[in-house]
Amino acid sequence: MASRSQNRPLDAARSALPCDALPLKAPGAGFQFLAGVRVVDLTTSVAGPSGTMLLADMGAEVVKIERPSGGDDARSWGPPFLAGESLWFAAVNRSKKSVALDFSDAAGLKLLYDLIRQADMVFVNLPPRVARKLKVDADTLRQVRPDLIYVSITGFGLSGQRANWTCYDLIAEGYSGIMDVTGAAGGDPQKVGAPAADMLAGQDAAFAAVAALYDRRTTGKGHVIDVALVDSMTRLLSCRLMSYLGSGELPTRSGGTDSVIAIYQAFETADDPIVLALGNDNLWQRFWTAVGDPDYARTPGLQSNAERRQRRSEIVDRIATLLRSKPRSHWLDVLREARIPVGPINNLQQVATDDAMLARGMFYRLASADGRIVPQVGCGIVVDGEPGLARSAPPRLGEHTDDVFADWLGMSNGDRRNLLNQDSHERT
Repeated sequence: MASRSQNRPLDAARSALPCDALPLKAPGAGFQFLAGVRVVDLTTSVAGPSGTMLLADMGAEVVKIERPSGGDDARSWGPPFLAGESLWFAAVNRSKKSVALDFSDAAGLKLLYDLIRQADMVFVNLPPRVARKLKVDADTLRQVRPDLIYVSITGFGLSGQRANWTCYDLIAEGYSGIMDVTGAAGGDPQKVGAPAADMLAGQDAAFAAVAALYDRRTTGKGHVIDVALVDSMTRLLSCRLMSYLGSGELPTRSGGTDSVIAIYQAFETADDPIVLALGNDNLWQRFWTAVGDPDYARTPGLQSNAERRQRRSEIVDRIATLLRSKPRSHWLDVLREARIPVGPINNLQQVATDDAMLARGMFYRLASADGRIVPQVGCGIVVDGEPGLARSAPPRLGEHTDDVFADWLGMSNGDRRNLLNQDSHERT
């Protein structure tokens, strides 16, 4: 039975939270595409855990190995905390099992290797020098299990002069160029408002791991997957980089108003802003018809996107004047009716209460077996009409240690403690 402090989300005495309005769901079977696949997760923070959570969302059994003291770095990231637990940690660790294990000594390392022998994949987010020091580098672990799929997520990759440099999302965004093209015209470079490099790298790692698993089932061979935060973030800029490489035109910060598409940006209305995308000639014509000025769409010199880009300022001024004449709700109705890509600029409160997103399972509260209620952001994937559902809440530190060793290795709690104690005595 959870203590009252552990059960704070159910405590009516506390102030209401946004998550209280979300639908309450019990853990379920979720997607089962990777059922039977075992993953040992040695990663911390966001990138690695987000990647292994995607695998868990698809049905893999993910065992998260954590330091007995403190665990994953993200467990301490806050405030805010919910019932004493980090919400950043909870965002990327559902449907996993937590094992508290110190593998810095011989006995702990032996236990880790025993688990890896039973695993299909291992995820590591250590620079190569540190991974070798801890004996969890690719060469070492593939001796433990030759057909292992070893997934490394680092800042700069496993090779090259930067391989052993430390890195976080912020550093990767700086290297990639995304910050240089993000922000208001004439303003300072800006970081993306989310850990974009981390989440992209995690997604790349999960995708590559599944592809390698598919190949192994045919060839019997393992693989070493090398994902770098800087590479993943740079890939996000492919369209921008290709435009530069093929033209020599270096983009500058513009507040998102310099797209290759004219028109593709935010506009003010009489009350709240909207975003508008006139991505082809047909949309251009339909927009001006919808707003009651079809003749302007036929103006010579505005018939192609290339021509409109040359006169972007004139067009933007005309649209801005028009849209400021009526409120956002009016323009959203008019333009949606005309099948024009248009939308609001939501804040996070509006996103979390969006009926369409709620219907697609993007936000819910998860009721764990120990009485905790944990908000979740869904994986954003719907299969056969069903959104994904967590199999379990983000684990407490070491919550599944005994269960995993018993299930994977047939080892009792006493046997494991005797092994660890014996090694400790031998070292002293």
